[in-house]
Amino acid sequence: MAALPLEPTDHPYYRNTKVTSLSVTDVRYPTSLFADGSDAMHTDPDYSCAYVVLQTDHPDGHEGHGLTFTLGKGTNVVIAAVNALEHLVVDRNVHGIFANFAAFYRTISSESQIRWIGPEKGALHLATAAVLNALWDLWAKLEGKPLWKLIVDLQPEQIISAIDFRYIRDALTENEALTILREGQTGKQDRVREMEKNGYPAYSTSCGWLGYESDLLRKKLRTFIRAGWTRFKVKVGGSLDDDIRRLTIVREEIGYDKLLMVDANQKWDVPEAISWMQQLARFKPLWIEEPTSPDDVLGHAAVAKALAPLGIGVATGEQCANRVIFKQLLQASAISYCQIDTCRLGSINEILAVLLMACKFGVPVCPHAGGVGLCELAQHMAFIDYIVISKSLDNRVLEYVEHLHEHFAAPVTMKEQNYVPPTAPGYLVGMLPSSIAKYQFPNGPVWKDLMQHKAKPV
Repeated sequence: MAALPLEPTDHPYYRNTKVTSLSVTDVRYPTSLFADGSDAMHTDPDYSCAYVVLQTDHPDGHEGHGLTFTLGKGTNVVIAAVNALEHLVVDRNVHGIFANFAAFYRTISSESQIRWIGPEKGALHLATAAVLNALWDLWAKLEGKPLWKLIVDLQPEQIISAIDFRYIRDALTENEALTILREGQTGKQDRVREMEKNGYPAYSTSCGWLGYESDLLRKKLRTFIRAGWTRFKVKVGGSLDDDIRRLTIVREEIGYDKLLMVDANQKWDVPEAISWMQQLARFKPLWIEEPTSPDDVLGHAAVAKALAPLGIGVATGEQCANRVIFKQLLQASAISYCQIDTCRLGSINEILAVLLMACKFGVPVCPHAGGVGLCELAQHMAFIDYIVISKSLDNRVLEYVEHLHEHFAAPVTMKEQNYVPPTAPGYLVGMLPSSIAKYQFPNGPVWKDLMQHKAKPV
């Protein structure tokens, strides 16, 4: 479907702006020292990212900042993949990219030789997300809008022009997507005002990391309850006895009037997931997240079918590689909650496809966040989904974790446990230069000190 022309408005040099260079930096935070982020499969994660900056020849010096989230080791592999994509971006005219973003998405995700080590999955797709995130950030800055507002203000045909429908037309056609988006124009401004007034509902994962001792778990829960939080997620999958002990503590602290979700981070095979969750059903979780391999569509469907009589839904998506996996999960009725990840999928281009498919199949989207910059990124997806696609907040909630926001120039803003729509231009994952310098791996002072004192294996 042809794109509507994206004419320059307040930016007289917009049409002639080119990307002049790409740089990528390995930034790592030693979160494993405190068990922050720990779960059944990732017991000692160091929250990290491959941080991309696209410089341009725009007279106002606009840059695009993007990242993809990692857990420490392996970030160097993603950085190598980013560098392998550099030639596809540098010297490109940005107006040409944005005018038909789907074509550029296919160019960067299907380069003839590089595609072989994907396609559209693994380290290569993480790298693709980082580069595309930076491009979307640049576009929003050129338009002087936060990313969510940029997309909300686009015409339906323009949004469609950013999506590669290859491989998903058996689940969602361009015309079906266009119908959803046109319907989303009705009442759009009312929903914008609602979000600006009330924000988007959030839940906290900050209390429930698997490595937290009992006293710290209670302390965290009480702190968040005093702050008014009513929705919580807890990691499970270490051992059944320990899960029962920890969830007993959680329900003692939050009661049964507050919302609880649990997350196994792919720990189990299918029979184990079913039997384990049957034992945890007494704690009334809303969902079990990632009960098994993220690639196992039929396995998720079996778990969903077995747990439905217990009132437990299945959520997954943070490690689903691409729109094709999501297509199959939705077609197979394998998930009750669709969890997109802004760094796992091929940025907004692919996320929009999943949002639209989820809307067609009637499955609520609850984006995965946390990590480094994921809250800053995911908030835009929640606003876009509500304002112009699903038009519903039923059974929708956005993940929140409290750490690492201080490293960003425009961190998320919360109001009464809701995400407040950002107003600054861009995708808003621009890191403070001081944080990049301090936590750059391996030469930043934090890592030099840790390695000198052998506080961390490297």
